[in-house]
Amino acid sequence: MMQKDLLGQDVFLIGPPGPLRRSIAMQYLELTKREVEYIALSRDTTESDLKQRREIRAGTAFYIDQCAVRAATEGRTLILEGLEKAERNVLPVLNNLLENREMQLEDGRFLMSSERYDKLLQDHTKTELDAWKIVRVSENFRVIALGLPVPKYSGNPLDPPLRSRFQARDIYYLPFKDQLKLLYSVGASVSAEKISQLLSFATTLCSQESSTLGLPDFPLDSLPAAVQILDSFPMMSIKHAIQWLYPYTILLGHEGKMAVEGVLKRFELQDSDSSMLPKEVVRVERLVDSPAPQAAVTVQIAEKEVTIQVPAGTRPINQPCASDHFIQTLSHKQLLAEMMQSHMVKDICLIGGKGCGKTVIAKNFADNLGYNIEPIMLYQDMTARDLLQQRYTLPNGDTAWRSSPLVNAALEGKLVLLDGIHRVNAGTLAVLQRLIHDRELSLYDGSRLLREDRYMRLKEELQLSDEQLQKRSIFPVHPSFRIIALAEPPVIGSTTQQWLGPEFLTMFLFHYMKPLVKSEEIQVIKEMVPNIPQEALDRLLSFTHKLRETQDPTAQSLAASLSTRQLLRISRRLSQYPNENLHSAVTKACLSRFLPSLARSALEKNLADAEIEISTDNHQEPELENYKCEIASGNLRIGAISAPIYNTHEKMKVPDVLFYDNLQHMIVMEDMLKDFLLGEHLLLVGNQGVGKNKIVDRFLHLLNRPREYIQLHRDTTVQTLTLQPSVKDGLIVYEDSPLVKAVKLGHVLVVDEADKAPTNVTCILKTLVENGEMILADGRRIVANSANVNGRENVIVIHPDFRMIVLANRPGFPFLGNDFFGTLGDIFSCHAVDNPKPHSELEMLRQYGPNVPKPILEKLVAAFGELRSLADQGIINYPYSTREVVNIVKHLQKFPTEGLSSVVRNVFDFDSYNNDMREILINTLHKYGIPIGAKPTSVQLAKELPLPEQTFMGYWTIGQSRNGIQKLLCPAETHHIDIKGPALINIQEYPIERYEERSQTFTEECASWKLPLDEINLICDIATSSENEENTLYVVACNPITLYFMNMAGKSGYLVDFSDIFPRTAGRVWHPFVTVAPLGNPLKDQVILHEQQSNVILLLDTTGQALRRLILPSEEVPSKKPSWWSKEDTETYKMCKEFSHKNWLVFYKENGNNLTVLDVLEGRTHTISLPINLKTVFLVAEDKWLLVEDKTNQKYLLTKPAHIESEDSGVCQLYMLKEEPPSSGFGVIQETDLSIPHKISSDQLSSENLSSAVGQKIASPNRILSDKNSYATVVIGFPDLMSPSEVYSWKRPSSLHKPSVTDTTFYGGKKKSETPKQSNCVTLLDTNQIVRILPPGEVPLKDIYPKDVTPPQTAGYIEITDLQSKKLRYIPIPRSESLSPYTTWLSTISDTDALLAEWDKGGVVTVDMGGHIRLWETGLEHLQRSLMEWRNMIGQGDRQMQITIHRDSGKDVSSPKHGKEDPDNMPHVGGNTWAGGTGGRDTAGLGGKGGPYRLDAGHTVYQVSEAEKDAVPEEVKRAAREMGQKAFQQRLKEIQMSEYDATTYERFSGAVRRQVHSLRVILDNLQAKGKERQWLRHQATGELDDAKIIEGLTGEKAIYKRRGELEPQLGSPQQKPKRLRLVVDVSGSMYRFNGVDGRLERSMEAVCMVMEAFENYEEKFKYDIVGHSGDGYNIGLVPLNKIPKDNKQRLEILKTMHAHAQFCMSGDHTLEGTEHAIKEIVKEEADEYFVIVLSDANLSRYGIHPAKFAQILTSNPQVNAFAIFIGSLGDQATRLQRTLPAGRSFVAMDTKDIPQILQQIFTSTMLSTV
Repeated sequence: MMQKDLLGQDVFLIGPPGPLRRSIAMQYLELTKREVEYIALSRDTTESDLKQRREIRAGTAFYIDQCAVRAATEGRTLILEGLEKAERNVLPVLNNLLENREMQLEDGRFLMSSERYDKLLQDHTKTELDAWKIVRVSENFRVIALGLPVPKYSGNPLDPPLRSRFQARDIYYLPFKDQLKLLYSVGASVSAEKISQLLSFATTLCSQESSTLGLPDFPLDSLPAAVQILDSFPMMSIKHAIQWLYPYTILLGHEGKMAVEGVLKRFELQDSDSSMLPKEVVRVERLVDSPAPQAAVTVQIAEKEVTIQVPAGTRPINQPCASDHFIQTLSHKQLLAEMMQSHMVKDICLIGGKGCGKTVIAKNFADNLGYNIEPIMLYQDMTARDLLQQRYTLPNGDTAWRSSPLVNAALEGKLVLLDGIHRVNAGTLAVLQRLIHDRELSLYDGSRLLREDRYMRLKEELQLSDEQLQKRSIFPVHPSFRIIALAEPPVIGSTTQQWLGPEFLTMFLFHYMKPLVKSEEIQVIKEMVPNIPQEALDRLLSFTHKLRETQDPTAQSLAASLSTRQLLRISRRLSQYPNENLHSAVTKACLSRFLPSLARSALEKNLADAEIEISTDNHQEPELENYKCEIASGNLRIGAISAPIYNTHEKMKVPDVLFYDNLQHMIVMEDMLKDFLLGEHLLLVGNQGVGKNKIVDRFLHLLNRPREYIQLHRDTTVQTLTLQPSVKDGLIVYEDSPLVKAVKLGHVLVVDEADKAPTNVTCILKTLVENGEMILADGRRIVANSANVNGRENVIVIHPDFRMIVLANRPGFPFLGNDFFGTLGDIFSCHAVDNPKPHSELEMLRQYGPNVPKPILEKLVAAFGELRSLADQGIINYPYSTREVVNIVKHLQKFPTEGLSSVVRNVFDFDSYNNDMREILINTLHKYGIPIGAKPTSVQLAKELPLPEQTFMGYWTIGQSRNGIQKLLCPAETHHIDIKGPALINIQEYPIERYEERSQTFTEECASWKLPLDEINLICDIATSSENEENTLYVVACNPITLYFMNMAGKSGYLVDFSDIFPRTAGRVWHPFVTVAPLGNPLKDQVILHEQQSNVILLLDTTGQALRRLILPSEEVPSKKPSWWSKEDTETYKMCKEFSHKNWLVFYKENGNNLTVLDVLEGRTHTISLPINLKTVFLVAEDKWLLVEDKTNQKYLLTKPAHIESEDSGVCQLYMLKEEPPSSGFGVIQETDLSIPHKISSDQLSSENLSSAVGQKIASPNRILSDKNSYATVVIGFPDLMSPSEVYSWKRPSSLHKPSVTDTTFYGGKKKSETPKQSNCVTLLDTNQIVRILPPGEVPLKDIYPKDVTPPQTAGYIEITDLQSKKLRYIPIPRSESLSPYTTWLSTISDTDALLAEWDKGGVVTVDMGGHIRLWETGLEHLQRSLMEWRNMIGQGDRQMQITIHRDSGKDVSSPKHGKEDPDNMPHVGGNTWAGGTGGRDTAGLGGKGGPYRLDAGHTVYQVSEAEKDAVPEEVKRAAREMGQKAFQQRLKEIQMSEYDATTYERFSGAVRRQVHSLRVILDNLQAKGKERQWLRHQATGELDDAKIIEGLTGEKAIYKRRGELEPQLGSPQQKPKRLRLVVDVSGSMYRFNGVDGRLERSMEAVCMVMEAFENYEEKFKYDIVGHSGDGYNIGLVPLNKIPKDNKQRLEILKTMHAHAQFCMSGDHTLEGTEHAIKEIVKEEADEYFVIVLSDANLSRYGIHPAKFAQILTSNPQVNAFAIFIGSLGDQATRLQRTLPAGRSFVAMDTKDIPQILQQIFTSTMLSTV
């Protein structure tokens, strides 16, 4: 250096980080007695910091020379430290000064080198030179630059022109020997061997080899400090001391740790038995006689007590255990003892996760030593100035510098807490290096802080007093001054959060604060919250610790939100409200409502394992009544919680908002009130539009709390959050932001959109909430308790009523905000706000739209509910919210005539250009019957055919034979019935996917849904019951026998499986046939089931879930059990259920001769014996039954007493019924074939209906019936009048032939034909209709369909005979999707594939054999009413609209005139002549411009009809089609793909198009988010930067900021791509079972999806795909470097997969494939690693243990490995999933889910961190 000095050259000392280079430079200058100007460069250093800065003095701007200029003119040496930190364009300012020693200054002076100046002096005088403003640069001026070598360390590389002007010298660490000597001298009492081992270890870690491993340098400069500690504690473990210097366990990844451990072993530094750790601080005593405040600290270590001397603060000293709310746990005692040891020699850095109590420990440490604490919250864009000094203006307008709290603390000897040091830019912290290493500091205003001993020496040498030195602005640093930095652990392997670099390591001793172990955490919580329920605490903690200990990253992230701080909060809440549910407390703390689906399932699984269940006591839905909010006598009560109402003077700040109470928001508000009373600050997280602001405003309104409101956005800075600077009269004044006002006045601060601001800004809220401390830009500070104020000025005390309520959107896509919850969630008590539940939402909407019809509201609520659940599943991106529904309802309320379908477009038109999305939306809206996209013209009702004329058929005469009245008496006997049971039975609930069918077109069908039937189930009976407006539908299926029932309006159906209950009869092939009869009040919700062959009668109580068997007193025991080969048919018992709603039924045996009446209520049967054998029975009235005799079809009428009394067994009378044709003259009586009615109504038509049916005014008892010969028959007078009844009938052209079913029994038995058991005929008396289902063969198809239309495939036709309008209609029932293979069995049930029952007076319900239930409206009035509603919902599309503008039109209108009347009254369009036209300008007409009035001469107004506008001409459509076709063929030609291949590929690609699309949308958004522009500071143009207002006053240029692409941070590693490997199963079993569940095809689709989704994102995501099968575990399908570019290449890969699965060996290599993939993938560098394994879970077959698989999946914590098991045989996959770690394995039972699962994995892991 001396040589260079003599040469006059400038020196650059280069070398590893640490204070060594600086101390060498300073020592040299001290020896040569040179003056020095020192500046530490940082990224905020500007030109003015080096040359000249303007200051205002007495209203005038002056230039003040800065270090470079001062050094040049005064002949000092300029030391520039940290060249690599300065921004690129700053240092070239010095180039000319370095080279030629000249420089032009801002104030007009010119620095000139001494030689040239001296030359000029020979010719000119000094005054001349001064006048020219030329200044001489001293010949003693030198520059010493200190810097780090940049490629190795991070920073800006040297500018070549700058580099060439320096002479470099590498200052490496001290040579080994010298260093050893130094250490020996420091640690006299440590064994020499130990010291040399320690040094060898350190030197090894600084070697070239270790840096190639990626290990940061070991801070050799801190070694003396460590040895000094070991000197006092020779028995202490050296390995532990190394951890303080070099915390490798939290700093390095797995490999790094192993490497360091290896070196430790090598130098025998592993712990021996004798080495110990300190246990606790025993006592602290102040040393009285020492000049500086010091304390003697006694530390207990290994049974010994060692006393050390450490600096102490100025306050009185507390004893270690005196602090009242610090809980002494073992690990914390030990940590405090270790901190005392470090405190002896150096500053400390405490590293620990968030919420683990770092601040508390630091405070306790300060209390023990009597320190005052100065907390400083660091944030990301903090500048060096914010750390040291800031400018402000004096009252007279002069600029001055205000020292920061840090500098004041240094002067006053406080303990500084630098909170959040991991957030700050490393370049900014470099300013503190000299303060930390040397305790010296040069400030911006020229003052210097010196270490105490140097200050004293200076004072003695210069013989100056303190005042004189302070005039020269030289100050001593107080000897007690210490820094404790608090930081979160570095994130290993991440580019941004790896803050702990080599430079940083030299500055502190590091202490890692481990999370508490369980016992200690319990101790802490119990002492903080004494009365917490014990059992809840145990569960909570075992759950938390289980999460913390897992390797799984998802579980770790969950554990992060359950920090000690959060656990304390939960405990406080539980101790206050002990009966609260732990499950909800945990889910609230983790905000599980908004977690990605993987994390959520992991959380649920862990909660279940910890036996933390959702509370079971709330079966009943909470009612709004229980959650009313009421205000009584100054108290507010919400739900069960009450709070006093606040008294406020600022009434206008209390929000007042339109709010409709609804249950869900009330529950949220009750929850908020609980936390509010506990003194918490609240955080509300939810999607947009769920009413967060409304809830908060309402909440504050009820509490009568004034509110301050602040809304954040992405440009919010720390300054704007706290103060707003502005200039008034040349002075800077700061205006308080709402935050400061709220703190001062005790208002509630509402922070809206908190997730929009950068998290580094919002994190300053932490100190405010946690410690109640915060420093404002104008030097004031906010403090929590007034005790700390004691006479300090500039202090704002936090008002005790101050509270903060923060609102944020949920994290993640599509909000793309910053993760506010992740960074600050555990400071607040979090509440997830969700859309109201359907019920409360409906209530709320009814208040918004009282006149909107309720069905429309219900439809909206249902549709939006489904859309939200789709958004939760990740199928659609946008979460539709209540705000949108409310807007729709408001619109409908105001414009009731407008159609719903056009109003909902206000919300959904946003998605109208995204086809996949649109498809989902339209399907959902249609499902709930919102006819979006339908036209008013799309009505497709069935065609009406005329009914033939009615014919008079003759009379029915009752019992009047030629020989007088003929009646037989039938005896009846009464028995009690036996009841077996009740047996409890399981009723399963299943959700109904109900589709409203009138979405596109208006038809008779209103709604449909599907039963969860198997392929082999057969529907055998269907019944409905309607009680007070509620319709319940019962459907019985046989094989196995199951009953399905549901409320027709409800959301869920129920099924009861009876397969093990019905006994098997030993008959021939047993075809059970069950009928069902629902009972009425008081036995509501009970049904009777009757099996026809075994005559088993069951009574099922659906509410009590109980089943009873009713045993009728058996008639005669059958002579012998029919064996299965006997030729006779089994007997059939029938049940008549016309009056089942009256709770009685009639049973009879076909061909039997008695009737059994079962009275369910009384539990008795009455058996009536008859003289005839029965074929069928019709209960035409309660006391009159129509019987049909077997063989002869002769009809009889049985009348019975209204109630058969038990004492006197009443007698029933049987009359014969004759059908007499009208007399046809000549006395000939025609013989007619007697037909059996299919159905007779059991009640009569009303007289109007009867009159209109028969066409004459008539009132009389009547019945309508239907049989095979007639559409309908009316019998007038029957059954009540004994006189002959007239019969009118509408005859069919040909009678319905019964198809004969041939059923050849075994051994070629006789052929027999059976009539089907169900006649499928219903009479609807209200609408005057008979409805039945006919097979297509019986329907006049050519009348219904035009000639060229082929009739559709149907399950049958509904034939409606309408006697009101005398019309016939046929409605096709769509064909069932699946049909049971048992066709013969089917045909015995019904001759069509559907069954029919009456539904709600005006319609019918059908169930087809595939289990599809459809509701049909058949009544004309009902249809008309529905059509009106439907039209209203659509709105009249072709309404004639007309605009009338009431104003004077422009100058081209002559005065209004009537115009000439046209004699012919022709329509005239325009023309300004004729009156009565349709578009004239100033003549009268319709819609004329400026005409005097409207004159309608009866013409249609000219307007293009909507339909014409919509209809694109055919040729245009054709052209478009052809164009698409051509382009497609061209594309195929380019990639040489055949048409056939293209369709094959389309099959796979089309199946996953939607998922690919939504993934790509997310990827795009994330890329855009990554590219967001940042603020660039120090610009010469742009917007004024608030932080530089003063510089603006003084007249500087670079005081603006503007947005720009941020250069990547210095030395921040390049963003590496994420790495994905997909491991697919291409084994033989995939091919073999593909037929069962399509698993191979689905895997191919998954592969196709990955290839398509990541196309063009290769630089962000690198993927490859390998297969595994019996042939091997690493079959390359898509190698990394050959990503397929087009469809042809992709298809090739799919073909390869298919072929491989077809021809490979059997066997399974899932494990090896996974293991290999996980090992291989980490070999190349990437940001994150993913392995996804697709496999069919055939592990057990090959003897592979699931635990082994689990172990492999989690083998490398860097790799996120997931397994997807494809539908397996039985429950293999689900069993396997239970053994695997939560959130890592999925079971795709339905292979359609695979793409969905993949999408879930990508969105919740990969994309969360981009």
